[in-house]
Amino acid sequence: MTIAIELARRIRAISYQGLPQAAVEAAKIGILDTVGVTLAGSLEPCARIARRVSAAPGPALLFGTTQRLSVTDATLVNGVAAHALDFDDCNNTLGGHPSVPILPGLFALADAMPVSGRDFIAAYVAGFETETRIARAVNLHHYDKGWHPTATLGVFGAAAAASLLLALTEEQTATALAIAASLSSGLKANFGTMTKPLHIGRCAQNGVLAAMLAREGMTASHDAFEHTQGFFNVFNGRGNYDAGAVLASWAEPLDVITPGIVIKQYPCCASTHAGIDAMLDLVRAHDLTPANVARVVAWMHPSRLVHVDRPAPRSALDAKFSLQYCLARALIDRHVVLSQFEDDTYLDPQVGGLLPRIEAGPHPRMLPDSDVRFGAEVSVTTTDGRHLHKTVDAAAGRMPGDPVSGRPLRAKYRDCAGRALTAAGVEQSLELLAGLETLEQVSTLAGTLSAECRLAQPSGRAALARAV
Repeated sequence: MTIAIELARRIRAISYQGLPQAAVEAAKIGILDTVGVTLAGSLEPCARIARRVSAAPGPALLFGTTQRLSVTDATLVNGVAAHALDFDDCNNTLGGHPSVPILPGLFALADAMPVSGRDFIAAYVAGFETETRIARAVNLHHYDKGWHPTATLGVFGAAAAASLLLALTEEQTATALAIAASLSSGLKANFGTMTKPLHIGRCAQNGVLAAMLAREGMTASHDAFEHTQGFFNVFNGRGNYDAGAVLASWAEPLDVITPGIVIKQYPCCASTHAGIDAMLDLVRAHDLTPANVARVVAWMHPSRLVHVDRPAPRSALDAKFSLQYCLARALIDRHVVLSQFEDDTYLDPQVGGLLPRIEAGPHPRMLPDSDVRFGAEVSVTTTDGRHLHKTVDAAAGRMPGDPVSGRPLRAKYRDCAGRALTAAGVEQSLELLAGLETLEQVSTLAGTLSAECRLAQPSGRAALARAV
Protein backbone atom coordinates (compact mmCIF):
# COMPACT_ATOMS: atom_id res chain seq x y z
CA MET A 1 0.00 0.00 0.00
CA THR A 2 1.19 3.52 -0.77
CA ILE A 3 1.30 6.35 1.73
CA ALA A 4 -1.46 8.15 -0.15
CA ILE A 5 -3.79 5.14 0.13
CA GLU A 6 -2.99 4.63 3.81
CA LEU A 7 -3.60 8.30 4.48
CA ALA A 8 -6.86 8.20 2.56
CA ARG A 9 -8.07 5.27 4.65
CA ARG A 10 -7.35 7.14 7.87
CA ILE A 11 -8.86 10.39 6.63
CA ARG A 12 -12.12 8.70 5.69
CA ALA A 13 -12.33 7.07 9.13
CA ILE A 14 -12.56 10.45 10.87
CA SER A 15 -16.06 11.45 11.96
CA TYR A 16 -17.50 13.90 14.43
CA GLN A 17 -18.91 11.06 16.51
CA GLY A 18 -15.44 9.60 16.92
CA LEU A 19 -13.72 12.81 17.98
CA PRO A 20 -12.69 13.39 21.60
CA GLN A 21 -14.40 16.43 23.09
CA ALA A 22 -10.98 18.05 23.46
CA ALA A 23 -10.56 17.88 19.68
CA VAL A 24 -13.95 19.48 19.10
CA GLU A 25 -13.16 22.33 21.47
CA ALA A 26 -9.71 22.86 19.95
CA ALA A 27 -11.22 22.86 16.46
CA LYS A 28 -13.76 25.51 17.44
CA ILE A 29 -10.97 27.68 18.83
CA GLY A 30 -9.01 27.43 15.57
CA ILE A 31 -12.11 28.10 13.46
CA LEU A 32 -13.19 31.13 15.50
CA ASP A 33 -9.73 32.65 15.42
CA THR A 34 -9.40 32.08 11.67
CA VAL A 35 -12.75 33.66 10.85
CA GLY A 36 -11.77 36.73 12.86
CA VAL A 37 -8.39 37.26 11.22
CA THR A 38 -9.89 36.59 7.78
CA LEU A 39 -12.45 39.32 8.29
CA ALA A 40 -9.75 41.76 9.38
CA GLY A 41 -7.52 40.68 6.51
CA SER A 42 -10.30 41.16 3.95
CA LEU A 43 -9.53 44.91 4.03
CA GLU A 44 -5.84 44.47 3.22
CA PRO A 45 -4.40 45.43 -0.19
CA CYS A 46 -3.27 41.88 -0.98
CA ALA A 47 -6.82 40.57 -0.49
CA ARG A 48 -8.21 43.32 -2.71
CA ILE A 49 -5.68 42.47 -5.42
CA ALA A 50 -6.69 38.81 -5.25
CA ARG A 51 -10.33 39.86 -5.60
CA ARG A 52 -9.59 41.88 -8.73
CA VAL A 53 -8.08 38.90 -10.54
CA SER A 54 -10.55 36.28 -9.26
CA ALA A 55 -13.89 37.15 -10.76
CA ALA A 56 -15.70 33.88 -11.54
CA PRO A 57 -19.17 34.33 -9.95
CA GLY A 58 -20.56 31.56 -7.80
CA PRO A 59 -22.09 30.61 -4.46
CA ALA A 60 -19.18 31.18 -2.07
CA LEU A 61 -19.00 34.34 0.05
CA LEU A 62 -15.95 36.55 0.26
CA PHE A 63 -15.70 37.32 3.97
CA GLY A 64 -16.53 40.89 4.95
CA THR A 65 -18.23 41.69 1.63
CA THR A 66 -21.45 40.87 -0.19
CA GLN A 67 -19.59 39.40 -3.18
CA ARG A 68 -19.79 35.70 -4.04
CA LEU A 69 -17.44 33.78 -6.31
CA SER A 70 -16.86 30.21 -7.45
CA VAL A 71 -15.68 27.75 -4.81
CA THR A 72 -12.08 27.81 -5.99
CA ASP A 73 -11.86 31.57 -6.50
CA ALA A 74 -13.46 32.34 -3.14
CA THR A 75 -11.04 29.91 -1.51
CA LEU A 76 -8.12 31.79 -3.05
CA VAL A 77 -9.31 35.23 -1.98
CA ASN A 78 -10.37 34.23 1.53
CA GLY A 79 -7.12 32.30 1.91
CA VAL A 80 -5.09 35.40 1.08
CA ALA A 81 -7.20 37.46 3.51
CA ALA A 82 -6.79 34.85 6.25
CA HIS A 83 -3.01 35.24 6.27
CA ALA A 84 -2.80 38.89 5.20
CA LEU A 85 -2.12 40.14 8.73
CA ASP A 86 0.03 37.18 9.84
CA PHE A 87 -2.25 37.03 12.89
CA ASP A 88 -3.57 33.49 12.36
CA ASP A 89 -2.88 30.46 14.54
CA CYS A 90 0.28 28.33 14.61
CA ASN A 91 1.24 24.72 15.30
CA ASN A 92 4.62 23.45 16.47
CA THR A 93 4.54 20.23 14.41
CA LEU A 94 3.73 21.99 11.16
CA GLY A 95 6.21 24.77 11.76
CA GLY A 96 3.58 27.15 10.44
CA HIS A 97 -0.08 28.05 10.41
CA PRO A 98 -2.42 25.04 10.42
CA SER A 99 -5.91 26.48 9.99
CA VAL A 100 -5.63 28.92 7.09
CA PRO A 101 -4.82 26.29 4.45
CA ILE A 102 -7.92 24.29 5.46
CA LEU A 103 -10.78 26.61 6.36
CA PRO A 104 -11.14 28.89 3.29
CA GLY A 105 -11.97 25.85 1.16
CA LEU A 106 -14.31 24.32 3.74
CA PHE A 107 -16.29 27.55 4.05
CA ALA A 108 -16.50 27.88 0.26
CA LEU A 109 -17.74 24.31 -0.08
CA ALA A 110 -20.22 24.85 2.74
CA ASP A 111 -21.72 27.73 0.77
CA ALA A 112 -22.09 25.51 -2.28
CA MET A 113 -23.58 22.36 -0.71
CA PRO A 114 -25.35 21.27 2.49
CA VAL A 115 -22.75 20.91 5.26
CA SER A 116 -23.55 20.48 8.95
CA GLY A 117 -21.43 22.01 11.67
CA ARG A 118 -20.43 18.56 12.86
CA ASP A 119 -19.24 17.44 9.43
CA PHE A 120 -17.40 20.74 9.04
CA ILE A 121 -15.51 20.20 12.32
CA ALA A 122 -14.63 16.61 11.37
CA ALA A 123 -13.26 17.73 7.99
CA TYR A 124 -11.17 20.42 9.68
CA VAL A 125 -9.67 17.90 12.10
CA ALA A 126 -8.93 15.51 9.22
CA GLY A 127 -7.09 18.23 7.33
CA PHE A 128 -5.20 19.29 10.44
CA GLU A 129 -4.06 15.74 11.19
CA THR A 130 -3.01 15.12 7.59
CA GLU A 131 -0.80 18.18 7.20
CA THR A 132 0.84 17.78 10.61
CA ARG A 133 1.52 14.06 10.11
CA ILE A 134 3.28 14.79 6.83
CA ALA A 135 5.16 17.53 8.69
CA ARG A 136 6.46 14.90 11.13
CA ALA A 137 8.09 13.17 8.19
CA VAL A 138 9.86 16.19 6.72
CA ASN A 139 10.52 18.74 9.47
CA LEU A 140 12.70 20.35 10.61
CA HIS A 141 14.86 19.90 7.51
CA HIS A 142 11.96 21.02 5.31
CA TYR A 143 11.53 24.24 7.29
CA ASP A 144 15.25 24.99 7.48
CA LYS A 145 15.75 24.38 3.77
CA GLY A 146 13.53 27.35 2.96
CA TRP A 147 10.14 25.84 2.19
CA HIS A 148 7.10 27.58 3.68
CA PRO A 149 5.43 24.62 5.41
CA THR A 150 2.08 26.37 5.82
CA ALA A 151 1.79 26.25 2.05
CA THR A 152 3.89 23.26 1.00
CA LEU A 153 2.28 20.97 3.61
CA GLY A 154 -0.96 22.85 4.09
CA VAL A 155 -2.05 21.91 0.57
CA PHE A 156 -2.39 18.31 1.81
CA GLY A 157 -4.50 19.44 4.75
CA ALA A 158 -6.74 21.37 2.37
CA ALA A 159 -7.06 18.38 0.04
CA ALA A 160 -7.80 15.96 2.89
CA ALA A 161 -10.44 18.21 4.46
CA ALA A 162 -12.17 18.83 1.14
CA SER A 163 -12.06 15.13 0.26
CA LEU A 164 -13.81 14.19 3.50
CA LEU A 165 -16.43 16.92 3.12
CA LEU A 166 -17.08 15.84 -0.49
CA ALA A 167 -17.37 12.19 0.65
CA LEU A 168 -14.72 10.99 -1.79
CA THR A 169 -13.88 7.30 -1.91
CA GLU A 170 -10.59 5.97 -0.61
CA GLU A 171 -9.23 5.83 -4.16
CA GLN A 172 -10.38 9.37 -4.93
CA THR A 173 -8.96 10.75 -1.68
CA ALA A 174 -5.57 9.17 -2.40
CA THR A 175 -5.70 10.70 -5.87
CA ALA A 176 -6.50 14.13 -4.41
CA LEU A 177 -3.45 13.89 -2.15
CA ALA A 178 -1.28 12.81 -5.08
CA ILE A 179 -2.54 15.71 -7.19
CA ALA A 180 -1.79 18.04 -4.29
CA ALA A 181 1.80 16.78 -4.21
CA SER A 182 2.31 18.30 -7.65
CA LEU A 183 0.63 21.57 -6.62
CA SER A 184 2.73 22.13 -3.49
CA SER A 185 4.81 25.32 -3.42
CA GLY A 186 5.94 28.26 -1.28
CA LEU A 187 9.35 29.81 -0.54
CA LYS A 188 10.34 31.63 2.65
CA ALA A 189 12.31 34.06 0.49
CA ASN A 190 9.00 35.86 -0.06
CA PHE A 191 8.29 36.45 3.64
CA GLY A 192 7.57 40.11 4.33
CA THR A 193 5.74 40.60 1.03
CA MET A 194 2.19 40.07 -0.26
CA THR A 195 3.31 36.80 -1.76
CA LYS A 196 3.42 35.16 1.67
CA PRO A 197 -0.39 35.36 2.09
CA LEU A 198 -0.70 34.48 -1.59
CA HIS A 199 1.03 31.18 -0.69
CA ILE A 200 -1.93 30.43 1.56
CA GLY A 201 -4.59 31.41 -0.92
CA ARG A 202 -3.02 29.22 -3.55
CA CYS A 203 -2.42 26.19 -1.33
CA ALA A 204 -6.01 26.35 -0.04
CA GLN A 205 -7.31 26.72 -3.58
CA ASN A 206 -5.08 23.93 -4.88
CA GLY A 207 -6.18 21.55 -2.14
CA VAL A 208 -9.85 22.07 -2.90
CA LEU A 209 -9.14 21.89 -6.63
CA ALA A 210 -7.30 18.59 -6.15
CA ALA A 211 -10.31 17.08 -4.37
CA MET A 212 -12.76 18.36 -6.97
CA LEU A 213 -10.60 17.06 -9.83
CA ALA A 214 -10.27 13.66 -8.17
CA ARG A 215 -14.05 13.48 -7.78
CA GLU A 216 -14.41 14.07 -11.53
CA GLY A 217 -11.95 11.33 -12.46
CA MET A 218 -8.57 13.05 -12.77
CA THR A 219 -5.73 10.56 -12.27
CA ALA A 220 -2.48 10.81 -10.33
CA SER A 221 0.24 8.46 -9.08
CA HIS A 222 -0.57 7.14 -5.61
CA ASP A 223 3.14 6.75 -4.84
CA ALA A 224 3.64 10.51 -5.27
CA PHE A 225 5.04 10.78 -1.74
CA GLU A 226 7.58 7.95 -1.65
CA HIS A 227 8.50 7.66 -5.35
CA THR A 228 12.19 8.21 -6.10
CA GLN A 229 11.11 11.45 -7.77
CA GLY A 230 8.20 12.07 -5.44
CA PHE A 231 7.43 14.69 -2.80
CA PHE A 232 9.80 13.48 -0.06
CA ASN A 233 12.87 13.11 -2.24
CA VAL A 234 12.30 16.22 -4.31
CA PHE A 235 11.42 18.58 -1.45
CA ASN A 236 13.71 17.21 1.27
CA GLY A 237 16.28 15.05 -0.50
CA ARG A 238 17.20 11.45 0.12
CA GLY A 239 17.98 10.72 3.76
CA ASN A 240 16.35 13.92 5.03
CA TYR A 241 12.89 12.60 5.90
CA ASP A 242 11.18 9.79 7.80
CA ALA A 243 8.27 8.47 5.74
CA GLY A 244 7.25 6.11 8.54
CA ALA A 245 6.43 9.07 10.77
CA VAL A 246 3.40 9.91 8.64
CA LEU A 247 1.37 6.90 9.74
CA ALA A 248 2.99 5.99 13.06
CA SER A 249 0.62 6.51 16.02
CA TRP A 250 -1.90 8.20 13.77
CA ALA A 251 -4.32 10.32 15.84
CA GLU A 252 -2.86 9.05 19.13
CA PRO A 253 -3.36 11.78 20.19
CA LEU A 254 -4.74 14.02 17.46
CA ASP A 255 -2.31 16.81 16.70
CA VAL A 256 -5.10 19.36 17.14
CA ILE A 257 -5.04 18.34 20.84
CA THR A 258 -1.28 17.84 21.36
CA PRO A 259 0.74 19.93 20.70
CA GLY A 260 -2.41 21.72 19.58
CA ILE A 261 -3.17 25.20 18.32
CA VAL A 262 -1.21 28.32 19.20
CA ILE A 263 -3.34 31.47 19.12
CA LYS A 264 -1.25 34.47 18.21
CA GLN A 265 -1.33 37.40 20.62
CA TYR A 266 0.62 39.73 18.35
CA PRO A 267 -0.10 40.44 14.64
CA CYS A 268 3.42 39.71 13.41
CA CYS A 269 5.67 36.76 12.62
CA ALA A 270 5.50 34.14 15.39
CA SER A 271 9.30 34.05 15.51
CA THR A 272 9.24 37.54 17.06
CA HIS A 273 6.79 36.67 19.85
CA ALA A 274 9.13 35.29 22.52
CA GLY A 275 11.33 38.35 22.10
CA ILE A 276 8.30 40.62 22.40
CA ASP A 277 7.21 38.85 25.59
CA ALA A 278 10.69 39.27 27.06
CA MET A 279 10.87 42.94 26.08
CA LEU A 280 7.43 43.73 27.49
CA ASP A 281 8.35 42.02 30.77
CA LEU A 282 11.47 44.17 31.08
CA VAL A 283 9.63 47.35 30.09
CA ARG A 284 6.94 46.84 32.70
CA ALA A 285 9.21 45.56 35.46
CA HIS A 286 11.76 48.36 35.14
CA ASP A 287 9.66 51.21 33.69
CA LEU A 288 11.80 51.34 30.57
CA THR A 289 11.32 54.04 27.94
CA PRO A 290 13.26 54.92 24.77
CA ALA A 291 14.87 57.76 26.73
CA ASN A 292 16.47 55.51 29.33
CA VAL A 293 17.53 52.63 27.06
CA ALA A 294 21.00 52.77 25.54
CA ARG A 295 21.14 49.34 23.87
CA VAL A 296 19.02 46.25 23.32
CA VAL A 297 20.37 42.85 22.23
CA ALA A 298 18.06 39.94 21.43
CA TRP A 299 19.14 36.34 20.86
CA MET A 300 17.09 33.49 19.42
CA HIS A 301 17.41 30.22 17.51
CA PRO A 302 19.25 30.77 14.20
CA SER A 303 16.57 29.01 12.13
CA ARG A 304 13.99 31.55 13.29
CA LEU A 305 16.32 34.53 13.36
CA VAL A 306 17.08 34.18 9.66
CA HIS A 307 13.71 35.59 8.58
CA VAL A 308 13.22 38.18 11.35
CA ASP A 309 16.63 39.84 11.52
CA ARG A 310 15.53 42.96 9.64
CA PRO A 311 17.09 46.07 11.22
CA ALA A 312 15.54 48.45 8.67
CA PRO A 313 12.07 47.28 7.56
CA ARG A 314 11.09 48.52 4.12
CA SER A 315 7.29 48.30 4.38
CA ALA A 316 4.50 47.64 6.86
CA LEU A 317 4.53 43.99 5.80
CA ASP A 318 8.28 43.80 6.17
CA ALA A 319 7.92 45.24 9.68
CA LYS A 320 5.92 42.17 10.70
CA PHE A 321 9.10 40.19 10.12
CA SER A 322 11.46 42.63 11.82
CA LEU A 323 12.38 41.57 15.34
CA GLN A 324 14.02 44.96 15.78
CA TYR A 325 10.86 46.85 14.82
CA CYS A 326 8.66 44.69 17.07
CA LEU A 327 10.98 45.21 20.04
CA ALA A 328 11.03 48.95 19.37
CA ARG A 329 7.24 49.03 19.37
CA ALA A 330 7.11 47.04 22.60
CA LEU A 331 9.44 49.57 24.21
CA ILE A 332 7.71 52.67 22.83
CA ASP A 333 4.04 51.67 23.12
CA ARG A 334 4.16 48.91 25.78
CA HIS A 335 2.04 46.68 23.58
CA VAL A 336 2.11 45.26 20.03
CA VAL A 337 -1.15 45.63 18.07
CA LEU A 338 -2.52 45.74 14.53
CA SER A 339 -2.33 49.51 14.10
CA GLN A 340 1.47 49.41 14.40
CA PHE A 341 1.69 47.51 11.11
CA GLU A 342 -0.62 49.69 9.03
CA ASP A 343 0.16 52.18 6.29
CA ASP A 344 3.39 54.12 7.02
CA THR A 345 3.59 53.45 10.77
CA TYR A 346 6.89 51.65 10.24
CA LEU A 347 8.38 55.06 9.31
CA ASP A 348 7.56 56.54 12.73
CA PRO A 349 10.55 58.81 13.57
CA GLN A 350 10.59 57.58 17.16
CA VAL A 351 11.00 54.03 15.89
CA GLY A 352 13.66 55.14 13.44
CA GLY A 353 15.65 56.71 16.26
CA LEU A 354 15.47 53.53 18.32
CA LEU A 355 16.23 50.88 15.67
CA PRO A 356 20.02 51.53 15.58
CA ARG A 357 20.14 50.69 19.29
CA ILE A 358 18.55 47.24 18.80
CA GLU A 359 20.66 44.25 17.72
CA ALA A 360 19.71 40.63 17.04
CA GLY A 361 21.81 37.50 16.87
CA PRO A 362 21.79 33.69 17.16
CA HIS A 363 21.56 32.42 20.71
CA PRO A 364 24.83 30.71 21.71
CA ARG A 365 22.98 28.00 23.64
CA MET A 366 20.36 27.28 20.98
CA LEU A 367 22.22 24.97 18.62
CA PRO A 368 21.18 24.92 14.95
CA ASP A 369 20.10 21.26 15.07
CA SER A 370 18.20 21.60 18.35
CA ASP A 371 14.44 21.01 18.49
CA VAL A 372 14.17 23.74 21.15
CA ARG A 373 13.54 26.74 18.94
CA PHE A 374 10.77 28.87 20.39
CA GLY A 375 12.57 30.89 23.08
CA ALA A 376 14.40 34.20 23.15
CA GLU A 377 16.65 36.21 25.46
CA VAL A 378 16.65 39.99 25.58
CA SER A 379 19.32 42.12 27.25
CA VAL A 380 18.84 45.84 27.89
CA THR A 381 21.57 48.29 28.86
CA THR A 382 20.14 51.46 30.37
CA THR A 383 21.55 54.95 30.14
CA ASP A 384 22.45 54.81 33.85
CA GLY A 385 24.54 51.66 33.35
CA ARG A 386 22.16 48.90 34.46
CA HIS A 387 22.21 45.56 32.62
CA LEU A 388 18.81 43.86 32.54
CA HIS A 389 18.08 40.38 31.16
CA LYS A 390 14.97 38.35 30.46
CA THR A 391 14.79 34.84 29.02
CA VAL A 392 11.53 33.39 27.68
CA ASP A 393 11.51 29.67 26.86
CA ALA A 394 8.51 30.09 24.55
CA ALA A 395 6.01 32.84 23.82
CA ALA A 396 2.81 32.81 25.87
CA GLY A 397 0.42 30.24 24.43
CA ARG A 398 3.13 28.58 22.34
CA MET A 399 3.49 25.29 24.19
CA PRO A 400 1.00 22.50 25.07
CA GLY A 401 -0.87 23.18 28.27
CA ASP A 402 -0.62 26.96 27.79
CA PRO A 403 -3.52 27.79 25.46
CA VAL A 404 -5.09 31.15 24.72
CA SER A 405 -8.85 30.78 24.76
CA GLY A 406 -11.95 32.09 26.52
CA ARG A 407 -12.16 35.84 27.07
CA PRO A 408 -8.82 36.76 25.38
CA LEU A 409 -9.82 34.80 22.28
CA ARG A 410 -13.24 36.47 22.10
CA ALA A 411 -11.64 39.88 22.59
CA LYS A 412 -9.29 39.20 19.69
CA TYR A 413 -12.22 38.06 17.56
CA ARG A 414 -14.21 41.22 18.30
CA ASP A 415 -11.22 43.42 17.51
CA CYS A 416 -10.53 41.67 14.20
CA ALA A 417 -14.10 41.10 13.03
CA GLY A 418 -15.11 44.62 14.02
CA ARG A 419 -12.86 45.97 11.30
CA ALA A 420 -15.13 44.50 8.63
CA LEU A 421 -18.55 43.89 10.22
CA THR A 422 -21.17 45.88 12.04
CA ALA A 423 -21.28 45.42 15.80
CA ALA A 424 -24.40 43.30 15.37
CA GLY A 425 -22.65 41.13 12.78
CA VAL A 426 -19.72 40.57 15.11
CA GLU A 427 -21.92 39.37 17.95
CA GLN A 428 -24.18 37.25 15.73
CA SER A 429 -21.25 35.52 14.07
CA LEU A 430 -19.59 34.97 17.45
CA GLU A 431 -22.74 33.31 18.77
CA LEU A 432 -23.08 31.03 15.74
CA LEU A 433 -19.42 30.02 15.84
CA ALA A 434 -19.68 29.26 19.56
CA GLY A 435 -22.40 26.73 18.70
CA LEU A 436 -20.90 25.54 15.42
CA GLU A 437 -21.52 21.86 16.16
CA THR A 438 -25.27 22.55 16.46
CA LEU A 439 -25.66 24.18 13.03
CA GLU A 440 -27.59 22.17 10.47
CA GLN A 441 -26.14 24.33 7.71
CA VAL A 442 -22.79 26.09 8.07
CA SER A 443 -23.92 28.47 5.31
CA THR A 444 -26.09 30.09 7.99
CA LEU A 445 -22.93 31.90 9.02
CA ALA A 446 -22.71 33.71 5.69
CA GLY A 447 -25.46 36.15 6.64
CA THR A 448 -23.41 37.36 9.61
CA LEU A 449 -20.07 37.46 7.78
CA SER A 450 -21.30 39.48 4.78
CA ALA A 451 -22.57 42.54 6.65
CA GLU A 452 -21.56 45.87 5.15
CA CYS A 453 -18.22 47.18 6.36
CA ARG A 454 -18.33 49.66 9.20
CA LEU A 455 -18.26 53.33 8.24
CA ALA A 456 -15.95 54.23 11.10
CA GLN A 457 -12.70 52.41 10.48
CA PRO A 458 -9.38 52.59 12.34
CA SER A 459 -7.04 55.35 11.17
CA GLY A 460 -6.04 54.93 7.56
CA ARG A 461 -8.81 52.40 6.78
CA ALA A 462 -11.85 54.52 5.91
CA ALA A 463 -11.04 54.90 2.23
CA LEU A 464 -10.17 51.22 1.95
CA ALA A 465 -13.47 50.21 3.55
CA ARG A 466 -15.41 52.37 1.10
CA ALA A 467 -13.70 50.55 -1.76
CA VAL A 468 -14.79 47.11 -0.52
